[in-house]
Amino acid sequence: MPRVPANSPINRRQFLGSSAKNAAGVAAGVVGLSAATVIADSANERIRLGVIGIRGQGKELAASFSSLPGACVAALCDVDESLFPAISKSLEQTQGFAPRAERDFRRLLDDPGIDGVVIATPDHWHAVMSVMACQAGKDVYVEKPVSQALLEGEHMVAAARRYDRVVQSGLQQRSGSHFQSAIEYVQSGKLGRVPLAKAWTAHLRKSIGNKADCTTPQGVDYDLWLGPAHARSFNPNRFHHNWHWFWDYGTGELGNWGVHMLDVARWGLHVEWPTHVSATGGKHYFQDDQQTPDTLVVNYGFPGKTITWEHRLWSHHGIEGRSAAVAFYGDLGTLIVDRGGWKVYGQGEAATSNSSDCGTPHHQNFLDSMRSRNLPTADIEIGHVSSGLCHLGNIAHRVGRTLQYDSKEQRFVRDPVADVLLTREYRAPWDLPNSDSLSIKSIPPQLG
Repeated sequence: MPRVPANSPINRRQFLGSSAKNAAGVAAGVVGLSAATVIADSANERIRLGVIGIRGQGKELAASFSSLPGACVAALCDVDESLFPAISKSLEQTQGFAPRAERDFRRLLDDPGIDGVVIATPDHWHAVMSVMACQAGKDVYVEKPVSQALLEGEHMVAAARRYDRVVQSGLQQRSGSHFQSAIEYVQSGKLGRVPLAKAWTAHLRKSIGNKADCTTPQGVDYDLWLGPAHARSFNPNRFHHNWHWFWDYGTGELGNWGVHMLDVARWGLHVEWPTHVSATGGKHYFQDDQQTPDTLVVNYGFPGKTITWEHRLWSHHGIEGRSAAVAFYGDLGTLIVDRGGWKVYGQGEAATSNSSDCGTPHHQNFLDSMRSRNLPTADIEIGHVSSGLCHLGNIAHRVGRTLQYDSKEQRFVRDPVADVLLTREYRAPWDLPNSDSLSIKSIPPQLG
């Protein structure tokens, strides 16, 4: 994978940091024969996972992994102690014992009895935690989007390859049988030429209002929650869930829902990085604290193909009668797929498929890959590119102009202002390790 060029206008010191010891100091010296390697040699051994971030999606992931045969959740980690009792009790009923609770994720990385970690924190923590986990010899399941800035993904892929770690992205559609059959149909030629795909979501979300800074709730380690993000006073609107709508921690609806649907769109069109990106939209509806756009349309240009994204967070009437979906437009028909199934329009005998479970097989695929050491269905490289589309769309929106993107150099063409947004600043001591210390192994080509 291309490196950031030495003459890049991006501030490399801000992005890379000068040393790996800050972010990975606790993991130093523990790389080597991990428990997961031992497990790979014994199919009867139980894979022991640690779940980091247990509110919302993390709670669901913990419940799912604990219910799968041959796996258990050995530890839970969150900066909010109030979340532990309920989920610990629930997991005890599922797996026969209560996982231990930790506030600091580094204790999980230090534990040789933990084979892999599941990262379901806010977006701004994904890259640092994932790289540190790889260095500590842990396999990783990281929620979408895998990064909060595009160039973080390069480091994540490099860390997975250098330390021979299995890193699964939380793009569960890749494991859903009806999504797989939809992509097979699109790529079979039955739709003819397919030069255009549209992806969208239309949700009727509530305003988060306007809230003042206040005292950090008891039992919350707010400094650790902030981690690599800028130091700010505690504000409840920037905390649980609502962090999605602030540039310091989240990626807006494009990184929240868009990454799922854009991943399916580029999978079907068999494309990776666009050459041109344009966006229009803004905060047209909500008058509240959130920073990210509630209305957005993004156009991604590829050689001979186009993907468009649209989201509206104030409307429940979606495109093609679906609230969140992908449409593939061919000259012989149109296929529309969402989590409820897929159907072809414009052909005599319409092909169709019902929905399938995406989550359980995706989580099982991660466990299977931990044992086999094969690449998972949504390997980190897939997650990096699909998350990267979201970052490119957000950058185009924020700078307010069409951007030309050079995927080889991983920078924009003659646009140093936009280049700055490919990365982010890291609050000490949470720098990412220097990318020059991470080498990428040759791997088989990935589909889409």
